[in-house]
Amino acid sequence: MARGVGSGFGLSDLPRISYGRGSYLYDQAGKAYLDGSGGPAVFCLGHAHPEVNSAISAQLDSIAYAYRYLFTSSALESLTEVVLRLSGGCFKDVLYSADGSEAVESALKVALQYFAARGLMKKRRFIARHRSWHGNTLGALSVSGFAARRRAFEGSLLDVIFVSAANAYRPPRDCEPGALVARLAAELEESILDAGPETIAAFIYEPIVGAAGGVVPAPPGYAAAVAQVCRKYDVLVIADEVMCGVGRSGTWRALEHDGVAPDVMSVAKGLAGGYIPLGATLVAPQVADPILSEHGAYMTGHTFSGHTAACAAGLAVQRIIERDRLLERVRRVGASFQDSVQRSLARFDEVGDVRGRGFFIGVELVCDPKTRTPFPADRGLSFDIGQRAFADGLICYPCSGNVDGITGDTIILAPPYNASDAELEEITVKLTRAVSGALASG
Repeated sequence: MARGVGSGFGLSDLPRISYGRGSYLYDQAGKAYLDGSGGPAVFCLGHAHPEVNSAISAQLDSIAYAYRYLFTSSALESLTEVVLRLSGGCFKDVLYSADGSEAVESALKVALQYFAARGLMKKRRFIARHRSWHGNTLGALSVSGFAARRRAFEGSLLDVIFVSAANAYRPPRDCEPGALVARLAAELEESILDAGPETIAAFIYEPIVGAAGGVVPAPPGYAAAVAQVCRKYDVLVIADEVMCGVGRSGTWRALEHDGVAPDVMSVAKGLAGGYIPLGATLVAPQVADPILSEHGAYMTGHTFSGHTAACAAGLAVQRIIERDRLLERVRRVGASFQDSVQRSLARFDEVGDVRGRGFFIGVELVCDPKTRTPFPADRGLSFDIGQRAFADGLICYPCSGNVDGITGDTIILAPPYNASDAELEEITVKLTRAVSGALASG
């Protein structure tokens, strides 16, 4: 990605990759890079895991890909069974795609098809949140509150209603901390009523905001409060767990932590762990049944939906995570990892917030910790930190614009679930060194 979109490097600046082993990547010059962010929170088992590679190779030896609408496969059927079980029995169907953007696009289409199946054709609009990111397709981009990524496409996006971000570190003005959840739920309800409940199809949000906010978990009680509002007005809840789900936050579903089940959910990154592109849209029975009864099938899908080798990769990844109890490790070690990062960065007044859950941690840097004023956008602080870390052999994920779409600097850490204690310590040390160098440079 080009600078300003997520990485801080132009394509001409990129080193040439050679190979990966475990938590490390190696370029053709032989330099090692510790993958402290799993790329963009993708690599949950690290690189070149022999069992995953073996499963992919075995699938390729038999058949790489059979068109989903002509054939099913043992890989697809087994993965579907595993996903439905690991997601807690909340869903009836799994619709496969190639990435998170496609998974979100399918989620939006499922919501529209659901109301069409019920004859409620006025329910066509979506509500989303400011400081959110849902993907690069036009539909997913339309429900994303990420100004820098939307700007070039304004005028061709869906008409979406946006409500406030659920960010305890940056609450709405004049909102007392204890009143935040009630304030946000009331704002959602007012937005539904203003537009007319008969026009709203779904509310979509990330349970833990990723790139657009720098890892922002919603405050306790938020998920239940907004779900209650949506149920009141026959509005579907779409949970976008592309980045925060599939165990990244310590539970297979991020919303499992909140005791809430959505109507539709998108997942991707950790599903096949980056070995082959794979995403999925999970549909709850109450949404699936009217669609299948009226239309007979879901009206979404792509050429490579349910790609056979991708499903084999996803199945291998999920079986290893479950067998090795890696989600238990993420829960157990995640809190101490976050504490270690926070302690190491505590000497910098400019580190305003360290937050997250499991192996999904965000660091926000501010010019003034008392007022939480962000650094000027042209300072490019997060990308400065990212480049210094990269030069030192650490991959982290710098993001900008989390405050107002222009200003705001955050760093995301999202290591593999099987990263060793020593590797987690190396991440902390090298990130601290990068932060120190960037702040000292002015």
